[in-house]
Amino acid sequence: MTVAELMKDRTINQDAEGEVTADDYVFAIDISDDKKAEVDDYVVVQEHTVSVNSSFSPDTTESQYIRSGKSTTKTGTQETYSISGDRYVGDPAQDFLLSYKMIYARGEDARIPYVRFNILNGKGVKGIGTVIVNSDSSGDAGSNSTFDVEIRKSGANPQEFQYVPKTTGGSTEGEGSTETPGGTEETQSRTTTMKKAVKEQI
Repeated sequence: MTVAELMKDRTINQDAEGEVTADDYVFAIDISDDKKAEVDDYVVVQEHTVSVNSSFSPDTTESQYIRSGKSTTKTGTQETYSISGDRYVGDPAQDFLLSYKMIYARGEDARIPYVRFNILNGKGVKGIGTVIVNSDSSGDAGSNSTFDVEIRKSGANPQEFQYVPKTTGGSTEGEGSTETPGGTEETQSRTTTMKKAVKEQI
């Protein structure tokens, strides 16, 4: 499922307020060969996914100053997305993340663009992360096969992101867009192409 497919029947309210559940967050990745796909073409990490947990690990230094005592300075923040669930063959996101290419990828080959935003107001972040596959096809006899993947921030901090749907005329405002009316066949074609590309990587 692409971001466009997920968002085509949803309305973004940038002034939305109220309680939020884990299901209200979208995490999607760019699986294109050139890593330059539009956000609408990112594939959503969703199928048979149990959790997508975001955690932060601050980097700090400590100094002792005369007559001031110890002081802590924050020098950076590392963010990690921990993804776990049950294996579902045929899902573009899982097939890509758990492909032979990504399991053994090194350096730049292991880095992919990602986006995470709130499905209610469209606010989130967009950045680059390194894919680390911790386990695949795990589980006891008779149980579901599970997987565990991490995507860790790589390089510069992610940018603030605002998902804005396309207008009915088809123009795009902001970083992302939803599928325009009459665009279903185009979306299905993109999804089919992505699945074919993933199969070639496995």
